[in-house]
Amino acid sequence: MNSFRAALLLSLVVAICAAPQGSSNTPIPIVSQNSDIQPDGSYKYSYETGNGIRAQDEGTLKTVQVQKADGSGTEQAQALVQTGSFSYPAPDGTNIELSYTADENGFHPQGAHLPVAPAPLT
Repeated sequence: MNSFRAALLLSLVVAICAAPQGSSNTPIPIVSQNSDIQPDGSYKYSYETGNGIRAQDEGTLKTVQVQKADGSGTEQAQALVQTGSFSYPAPDGTNIELSYTADENGFHPQGAHLPVAPAPLT
C-alpha cells in the first residue's frame, strides 16, 4: 500500500508543478476520476483535470527471487510492479507526456522530452 501512496503523491506533485503559476484562485475541475483497489494489493487509478492534466497508474504483485538476508541463497518474495503515464501542458503550450514502469529492477521512464544518454564509444 505504501507504493500506492508514493504513486499518488507523485501524481499530485506533477499536478501541482504543472499548474499555472500566478495569483489566479480559479478552481480547476476534475473531469474524470477512477480508482479500483483490490484485496490482493493490486490497483488501478486514473484522473483528468479541466486544465489538461491526465494520469493513470496500475499496480500488480509479482513473485520474484531475492537474496536471503543471511546470504545463503534465494527465496521468493512479492514485488509491486507499476505501469502508468501522465501528461500535462507545458508553459510553452507543448504537451509533456511520460510513461513509466517501476518494478524490481527500478524506475524506467520514457518520454520525448527526456534527455538521452550518448552511445558508448567502441
